[in-house]
Amino acid sequence: MNLAQKYIAGLKNAYYENGGQKQWDRFEKVLHGASPEDLENLRACYPDIPDSLIQLLEIVDGAYWRKYGEETVSLYFLGSDMEGYPYYLLSARQIVDTKDQFREWGDYLIHREFDDIPVDEGICDDFDNLYWLHFSDCMNNGGTSQLFMTFRPRRRGKRVKLCVFFTIRTN
Repeated sequence: MNLAQKYIAGLKNAYYENGGQKQWDRFEKVLHGASPEDLENLRACYPDIPDSLIQLLEIVDGAYWRKYGEETVSLYFLGSDMEGYPYYLLSARQIVDTKDQFREWGDYLIHREFDDIPVDEGICDDFDNLYWLHFSDCMNNGGTSQLFMTFRPRRRGKRVKLCVFFTIRTN
């Protein structure tokens, strides 16, 4: 089993153990992986994309208001460090479509315009050198809560080589 398969199995168990069996079963009946064309477009935009994210998208092509046939799916897919605010997984096409959205609103973070917003020192501070992959939105429909991978961090940061998936269990 690769990392993505292990993650899906663990996520299914978490749904089952927390009263979400019906929701997971409904999702599992309709889900499918990204098309070869969508994965090819994704790799063209992000040649450094981790294999583990590609493997995950080969199993499930998004869970963020994603239409699978006649069924529209909205399923929490990633945990969060803030209890009660899990994340959806974007589809391969959504990742490509949102490639440049951060540039429309995120310059204040990169330029550190507000002292009260903590920005990790590993995050790029050169707006012209951003190379981020947006792969997930928070349950609040994204808002300012989005997850990105960076391929050009600052010296103190780390370039993404492996995508590790996580969930937070609540009992």
